[in-house]
Amino acid sequence: MLKQLVVGSALLAGLASAGPARAQTTPAAQPAAEAPKPNNYADPKTWLCRPGAHDACDIDETATVVAADGKLTRETWQADPGAAIDCFYVYPTISTDPGQNSDMTADPAEINVIKQQFARFASKCRPYAPLYRQITLTGLRKMLASPNAVPAFGEGVQYDDVRDAWNYYLKNDNKGRGVVLVGHSQGSFILTDLIRREIDGKPMQSKLVSAILMGTVVPVPKGKDVGGAFQHIPLCHSASQIGCLITFASFRSTMAPPANTLFGRVPDPNMVAACVNPAALAGGSGELHAYLSSDGRTITGTTKPKPWVVPEAPIDTPWVSVPGLLTAKCASNDNASGYLEVTVNGNPNDPRVDDIVGDIGIGNNVLANWGLHLIDVNLAMGNLLDVVGAQAKAYSAASRK
Repeated sequence: MLKQLVVGSALLAGLASAGPARAQTTPAAQPAAEAPKPNNYADPKTWLCRPGAHDACDIDETATVVAADGKLTRETWQADPGAAIDCFYVYPTISTDPGQNSDMTADPAEINVIKQQFARFASKCRPYAPLYRQITLTGLRKMLASPNAVPAFGEGVQYDDVRDAWNYYLKNDNKGRGVVLVGHSQGSFILTDLIRREIDGKPMQSKLVSAILMGTVVPVPKGKDVGGAFQHIPLCHSASQIGCLITFASFRSTMAPPANTLFGRVPDPNMVAACVNPAALAGGSGELHAYLSSDGRTITGTTKPKPWVVPEAPIDTPWVSVPGLLTAKCASNDNASGYLEVTVNGNPNDPRVDDIVGDIGIGNNVLANWGLHLIDVNLAMGNLLDVVGAQAKAYSAASRK
């Protein structure tokens, strides 16, 4: 199972040999670092979202639908307090705290990522999103700066926190309900380990409606749906299928994964990186039902988009939907055995914008090895909601039987 974002090719030689005439000394024993204390997930402050609370999920998710002909339509949104299933979400690497691991304070970064990736799910399921002491952006940059970086997200306080929150949810909130696991990037890596250790092939699997693991790498044997990271949880092929996995990492069709790609490949030659297209679960190409931030905001920054329509018209909603502009299919190349290829179908002859923002970049240079990582979730949000809604009905029907 792939647990790391980057795998080094060699070990550092960290010991220097002493000259033969020099005496060896034994360093003084150092006190062991105190282990982090477990969080108390009975405390509401340890959660970003819980059902019915006035919290990070209790926000405005209204969108403006921008048609190809330039027509603007307002689309309202509301949570469903009577949703039949639950969603448990683990957010990606977004903490701006200075240390290796974040604290347990909900900063603007955590509030924003809920807005970007999870609050809209409350229209289909009861939302649960714990705070956790994740590896921060500072910690990740330090890891990626080394050629031997191995960020093992499934080990350490970040995993322990998510596991503890999950166990608290199961004991106190689940009450036999079906649940969808939703994660992105670091959150997906942690959930992959949680599923492998606590759910796959165990009694809890019967409550798994689906797992949606985005911006990650989940290995599967070539030509098969199960048997790599998970032994009993297959890839999803239809919206009525339950207990299955949706996973992908997105790249532009005009910028395929390069040789140093961070996603889309696994080291085992007998495995491939799983890709499930949320816009076409059965395979092939499909239209992405994206919800893009109207001001160009992503999970870690803002890149001001071009006017959504020309002549420019005011957009007063936090979200924009662009039907027909984006399509996707699962693809592969020499560098990546599986990824979601996103095509932008801009038409210079119509009044709607012809491109999207969301690439990771330094200055004017796009970091191609990251792909469209910052907007993985936004690109397919509407498709995922449709799938979760259909899966909720299928799960409820199966439970009644």
